[in-house]
Amino acid sequence: MRGEPQGRKWSRRAVVLLPCVWLVVFFLTPFVIVLKISLSQTALAQPPYSPVFDLSAGWAGFLDFARQLSLESFRLLFTDLIYLLSYLKSLQVAAISTLILVLVGYPFAYGIARAPRGWQPLLVMAVVLPFWTSFLIRVYAWINILQRDGLLNDVLMRLHIVDVPLIWLSSDTAIYIGIVYSYLPFMVLPLYAALEKMDESLLEAAADLGCPRWKTFWLVVVPLSLSGAAAGALLCFIPIVGEFVIPDLLGGSETLMIGQTLWTEFFANRDWPVASAIAITLLALLLVPMLFYERLQQRSLEGGR
Repeated sequence: MRGEPQGRKWSRRAVVLLPCVWLVVFFLTPFVIVLKISLSQTALAQPPYSPVFDLSAGWAGFLDFARQLSLESFRLLFTDLIYLLSYLKSLQVAAISTLILVLVGYPFAYGIARAPRGWQPLLVMAVVLPFWTSFLIRVYAWINILQRDGLLNDVLMRLHIVDVPLIWLSSDTAIYIGIVYSYLPFMVLPLYAALEKMDESLLEAAADLGCPRWKTFWLVVVPLSLSGAAAGALLCFIPIVGEFVIPDLLGGSETLMIGQTLWTEFFANRDWPVASAIAITLLALLLVPMLFYERLQQRSLEGGR
């Protein structure tokens, strides 16, 4: 702007520059390092990969370093069935868990949004309250609940729903229970934010026109809350794909998600290039729903103009 004070110009630039610096330092730089390791080869050395870039070698050293890089680790991912199955299993668990979260979280969010104004902060606090306890402790608590002589089987047997204890642990069912419990607030809060700001006059207008409540819900409430559902689904789906703790503690050996495969390659096999290639490929997969959501947001903004 013409005539704008110099101090204000620097303030405006700093507001833009600081997030860019943050992204470069804490996202782009680690990404480049992981990408470089994924193009390396496994070596019995420290660090356990080669080549290692040496700044003192100059331009010739850089060219020699670049010539030694290869796509062998990425080629292995697409030829070894265990990695493909891990990706597919992770996507399956994430998709089913996200669908369950939408079905479970929507009634919670709708109930909070329709509750009296004075009760809403308390109900939101009740949803967030589990976050005050360690995530690991909460998962271990589910181990006690789901074990053969745990609380769940005890309740089911006392209610005469089952005659013998069921096997919950080391199964996909236990994984889904743990994931839905752990990620439910990530679904409820965006849905509540979308439902809470909904214009009540639209519901009143639908009622005045003789629209039944169930039809009002499907034709008015649901479309207006789709942005919150999409945001909640994205917040849940992306971290669930790379989930490690829940499937490792609650799942069985036949349930191998990509987070467990990544941990095994890094810490058990010490194959850092393959582990880095897994991480890079996972990031590329997760960019698809992120770009899809960004496109939906752009369309909704254009439609609102």
